[in-house]
Amino acid sequence: MNLFSIFDPTSSIFNYSFNWISTMLGILFIPQLYWFSLPRINILMMKISINIHNELKILLGTNQHKGSTLIFLSLFFLIIFNNFLGLFPYIFTSTSHLVLTLTLALPLWLSFILYGWINNMNHMFAHLVPQNTPLILMPFMVLIETISNMIRAFTLSVRLTANMIAGHLLVTLLSSTGVNMSFSLTMFLILIQMLLLTLESAVSIIQSYVFMVLSTLYSSEVN
Repeated sequence: MNLFSIFDPTSSIFNYSFNWISTMLGILFIPQLYWFSLPRINILMMKISINIHNELKILLGTNQHKGSTLIFLSLFFLIIFNNFLGLFPYIFTSTSHLVLTLTLALPLWLSFILYGWINNMNHMFAHLVPQNTPLILMPFMVLIETISNMIRAFTLSVRLTANMIAGHLLVTLLSSTGVNMSFSLTMFLILIQMLLLTLESAVSIIQSYVFMVLSTLYSSEVN
């Protein structure tokens, strides 16, 4: 056992990667009434979905296709579910691994790039050079924009992974020091950890929102 054992996808029972099952564990927390009636949790989810849907329509612009916002809505709820599940004890945080985040970011980025270069090649070439760029800087701007476009999937996935790992490691480090502390210091440590968990809850929402918004902006650039 080491500090990074909480991020190990291998289960200790059969030595297989059964911890990835936690990715779909959020479905088990949804009550059955959610599917058959309109309880308060369903109304809340509908209000959140409608607000995000309206915001995504603004980001996508007038060239959006019907139903395109559903992709990013589903992505948002999948990430936020897994981020929150990782805050519970003994639940594997799948979004803290590049395996999952790259699986989400790489197909989106690749599809956007292929769609843009196949259907809007002139627009993609024009996007490599920002407006009012001096002539002497144009080759450098093309190189910089090309590199930034190529690493978008990696930066998108690393941003989510790094933020989830940092908070979990900090909570683990603080909890490991509580054994050798006095009672008063332990109470203070618990208070700090409660504040950290509140901060991690906010980070879970913010990072899922940032992942969704950046994916939407990348898709709007190719239209």
